[in-house]
Amino acid sequence: MSPQDDPRRAQLRRLKLYAVAMLLAMLAGFIVSHINGERGIWAWIGAFCEAATVGALADWFAVVALFRRPLNLPIPHTAIIPRNKERIADSLAVFVRDHFLEPETLLAKLKVFDPATRLGEWLAQPAQAKMLADMARGWAVQALDLLDEAAVRRSIQGFVVAQLRQWNAAATAGELLGLLTADNRHQRVLDEGLTRVAHWLDNDKVRQQASALIVRYIRKEWPKLASTVDWVKPIDEIGDSLADRLARAGLEELQAILSQPEHPLRQDYALWLGDYMRRLREDPALAAKVDALKQQVIDHPAVQEYVQGLWQRVHEYLRADLSREDSVLAGHLERSLGKLGTTIGNDPALRDALNQHMLAGAEKLTNRLRSGVTSHIAQTVKAWDEKKLVEQLELSVGRDLQYIRFNGTLVGGLIGLLLHALTGWLKF
Repeated sequence: MSPQDDPRRAQLRRLKLYAVAMLLAMLAGFIVSHINGERGIWAWIGAFCEAATVGALADWFAVVALFRRPLNLPIPHTAIIPRNKERIADSLAVFVRDHFLEPETLLAKLKVFDPATRLGEWLAQPAQAKMLADMARGWAVQALDLLDEAAVRRSIQGFVVAQLRQWNAAATAGELLGLLTADNRHQRVLDEGLTRVAHWLDNDKVRQQASALIVRYIRKEWPKLASTVDWVKPIDEIGDSLADRLARAGLEELQAILSQPEHPLRQDYALWLGDYMRRLREDPALAAKVDALKQQVIDHPAVQEYVQGLWQRVHEYLRADLSREDSVLAGHLERSLGKLGTTIGNDPALRDALNQHMLAGAEKLTNRLRSGVTSHIAQTVKAWDEKKLVEQLELSVGRDLQYIRFNGTLVGGLIGLLLHALTGWLKF
């Protein structure tokens, strides 16, 4: 709707015409009464019209003086609103600050309101929790739709790669090994490894493979010796015997290591591992090698492809889940909100804590807003165009101000009648 189509404008124009018509009628009555000599009834009409004209003109002047200069004359104390726009802006801002943003008043009302209890009761209702979860689900789907996937993938790839390049892999490896060696965990790892080796050596298939390897090596390296030995005892039996003895010897050694906490091999293992952890933390050359290996892994096409596709997989999962009415994420949120509402309702201490936090937050927010809102209101009003400001105020209150002109006309006329009657009574 254009400003010219504002119905208030037509109403204001119509009321102004009525007020002018009343003024003209009073002037006409005043003139006619003088022409007729102001005798008899005309004297009363003249008194009424004269006083009514004065009252109408006075109130017209008062109403017009609020918004502009009457007849564009430089009369003092006219065009009150335009000339005092800045003072009005400051006064309005202070009024809003002191009557609407007073911290003590707001906090007192908020404390009586008991927001924590009301929040708990509201969230405890399944319909409300479901509504909130559905709203969050809808917002999340819209947010996913608004995201530029290509840009997001590039951002995620750049962020992940940058973080990986800054990562001190050597120090992290040293700390990780330190955690693994705490409480002799590394010895338990060694025990598990040795136990698996023992099981492997105690396997007939492994022994057969070892025997075949021995025989094949002898026949390859010493073919004449193998042919000669075959006359005395088949070389295959010798291979089986050697493999069996090697396996038993290995098992005996492994058993000794497993049963002796202070075995030299264990000590050598612990010393080597401790020295390696120290080098990971302190040796620049080893750290540089680990970092170079890390950079090769980062630059590998498969790693780059995985990082690029990470957001796409996450996006597809989130989009598919949130698009369903039985969304897992939304259902979890709904249940969490319901439990939160029930917990708030059943826990007075939690309600008190929430209320205190809300009141403290509201107080801080109010104190921050007071100066900001006050300044905003003042600056906004000061920035208004004076002509537009006057026009909007006149459209808002000008209709009611026209009734002042009506009342001034009628009251002035009645006062004129009263004064005429008093004058006549005094003459007698």
